[in-house]
Amino acid sequence: MVSPFVYQSHPARVVFGPGSLGTLAEEIGRLGAQRAFVLSTPDQAGVASDLVARLGDLACGSFTGARMHTPVDVTLAAMADVTAAGADCLVAVGGGSTIGLAKAIALRTDLPQIAIPTTYAGSEATAIIGQTEDGIKTTQTSLRVLPEVILYDVDLTSSLPVAISVVSALNAIAHSVEGLYSQQANPVISLMAQEGIRALAAALPRLVRDPHDLAARSDALYGAWLCGTTLGAVGMALHHKLCHTLGGTFDLPHAQTHAVILPHALAYNASYAPDAIARIEAALGRRDAPLALHNLAQALGAPVSLKELGMPRDGLDRVVELTLAKPYWNPAPLEARRLKALLERAWEGLPPAAD
Repeated sequence: MVSPFVYQSHPARVVFGPGSLGTLAEEIGRLGAQRAFVLSTPDQAGVASDLVARLGDLACGSFTGARMHTPVDVTLAAMADVTAAGADCLVAVGGGSTIGLAKAIALRTDLPQIAIPTTYAGSEATAIIGQTEDGIKTTQTSLRVLPEVILYDVDLTSSLPVAISVVSALNAIAHSVEGLYSQQANPVISLMAQEGIRALAAALPRLVRDPHDLAARSDALYGAWLCGTTLGAVGMALHHKLCHTLGGTFDLPHAQTHAVILPHALAYNASYAPDAIARIEAALGRRDAPLALHNLAQALGAPVSLKELGMPRDGLDRVVELTLAKPYWNPAPLEARRLKALLERAWEGLPPAAD
């Protein structure tokens, strides 16, 4: 018997496939826009410049200063350029930092967005925005920040360095892991979440062996879309709260932090989420889901400790304090002692443990 559930889909247009970037001008026209403003990080300024050149008269400018964790001061600087250019739509090319910046601008202006992901972060598929100000990262949900169009062009991911590909994909897997035990979990999203984990876990070893394997890259991008859709459809729990706190307060790298915390947060919740554990194990083809994720990260060369990310050990108590001050819903009760033990193991890089 299927339990009662609520499923809310999001109104977004997804164009998936090699060469889909070639439809960008058409998609801008479909939105009724004529002055597109391109956003990127400094590392992808060249890609942004190429897009501006490709768009010709459809482009009205660019901002290449997007930063991790969407600092409010960066958003305000970008907004000044967007306003001065008279933009009527935003084109974000890159990962979560750039797409987050576009969302932050859209939140304030309601400009339509076209997201062109070059990583597996999944932010493009959600109506969620996280912003950082005064060392505190806060999140909110609003349809104003949901991109109207997503262009998934696998060709744009083929040059993504292996190390970044791996942690970005593990970040994506975290969305589906938490989606499976979410308070809002439903059968539709659970199917997508399990398939997203399977696709990414199967693609990653192939991608590491040959970074230019377009079939592996395509499978990974497909998995990332499913995981991002999961993130956008249901609420997250302890894993995401810890990562938002670590990233916003201690400026730790976003995807790497997710890669480290994921097995430990899952172990914390494992006994309270047996159905989710069974689905994750089926997707991975391994028993002991938390340990399997830890071993997968290790085998792929991902970081497995907060220590190697630069997290000060004496900051762990602050993380516990902030996590408990404004907690997310979580299947297992949040207890200071257990949270500290989780963080200690994650800091050391030890295998996950339930307590």
